[in-house]
Amino acid sequence: MTDVNIRTKLQRIQSSLKAPKGQTNKFGGYSYRSCEDILTALKPLLKENECSIIITDDLMAMEGRIFVQSTSALLDNASEQVVQAKGFAEHAETKKGMDQSQITGSTSSYARKYSLNGLFAIDDTKDADATNSHGKATTKTNNTKTEDLF
Repeated sequence: MTDVNIRTKLQRIQSSLKAPKGQTNKFGGYSYRSCEDILTALKPLLKENECSIIITDDLMAMEGRIFVQSTSALLDNASEQVVQAKGFAEHAETKKGMDQSQITGSTSSYARKYSLNGLFAIDDTKDADATNSHGKATTKTNNTKTEDLF
């Protein structure tokens, strides 16, 4: 499969990837998929398409707020071509029942999930994370930015 370019491999992975919502939010009673759910479904497709994935995080400050910026990069093992997407999540200063490392880990997982969603075209329009307002007047938005695809 080494004669196929990275965009074709990405398209194959996107069209084959089935990442079920394997988690349940006990408070809201809805199902959702975690970063781990996506990676579990993704690994066999990476092997089949001779690709690897690298996920990195960076902290960013914007207007006095701290965000985790996650980058998911799909690498073609043969050609070393890369496509990537970024996801963002705000890092809360405090969160009930969590220490600082747990807050950072949770924020990282959330940003990683959305960078994977952007890269692999995982549709979250029916995902409760995208539509559940948790009793608030507004809904969450996905701030995923896809880069270097073409």
